[in-house]
Amino acid sequence: MHDSSAKKSLLIISRQAPWAGPSAREALDIALAGGAFDLPIGVLFLDDGVFQLLPAQHAGAVQQKDLSANLQALPLFGVESLYAARRSLEERGLSAAPLSLTVECLEDAALSVLIDRYDQVITL
Repeated sequence: MHDSSAKKSLLIISRQAPWAGPSAREALDIALAGGAFDLPIGVLFLDDGVFQLLPAQHAGAVQQKDLSANLQALPLFGVESLYAARRSLEERGLSAAPLSLTVECLEDAALSVLIDRYDQVITL
């Protein structure tokens, strides 16, 4: 018997660089809102989304808001399942870079397993 009151888990796949428009901020806003409502949420940084994990973003230079405070707030809102695609990091020369958040780096095969674990997936 399926309990319809069970909380649905949500994976947010953030694929945009922080300076590429509002998508990165929207992904973080959804994660923070869901965390505030105690939903089981994960965030996967994929493709250019891995650029969000770099410290010392100079967002003002491209007339965007700095997302580092939003990123640092994720664990405070109970969003602790944070992942990055290893290939995305490697393709952008970031595999050895210090990241602003602790994330679990996943190989390609593990990405599909991760996505299948969640009830709902949003890609921004």
